[in-house]
Amino acid sequence: MNDTASSYNKPDWFTQNVMNPAVAGLTRIGLPVLGSRVVEVTGRKSGLPRRTPVNLLEVDGQGYLVAPRGETEWVRNARADGNRVVLIKGRRRSAHVLVEVEGVDKTALLRAYLKRWKFEVGMFFNGVGPESTDEELAAEAVRHPVFRLQSASA
Repeated sequence: MNDTASSYNKPDWFTQNVMNPAVAGLTRIGLPVLGSRVVEVTGRKSGLPRRTPVNLLEVDGQGYLVAPRGETEWVRNARADGNRVVLIKGRRRSAHVLVEVEGVDKTALLRAYLKRWKFEVGMFFNGVGPESTDEELAAEAVRHPVFRLQSASA
């Protein structure tokens, strides 16, 4: 994997200590913010559960997770654990296997994601947005993992 593809934008203090805990807390009590969920993964070093708020993208009835900050800890932990994650909303927990999306599908999903959440995550996409060309989105896509959610019981 090249340096571009393995980039990671670490959250600033406010995001890490105020926003993420607030969104995660609201989502855990069943009040998701703009479709948020909490993704739970097993820590690859500690073996302990790690929880992070994420935006659940739904396209044609299928759920997707995008890592706008790049190769985040939740992405690394999920990959180390066979791409297994649990999504949490209130008391509901659903186990999933992540299937990585590439190519034209990834570009289309990033466009849909940015249409919905550019105000929140646009700073991590180097000026690329939902109105960008397919070529511009494809060039930026290498920095942002996209996963289709598959039920773990399937």
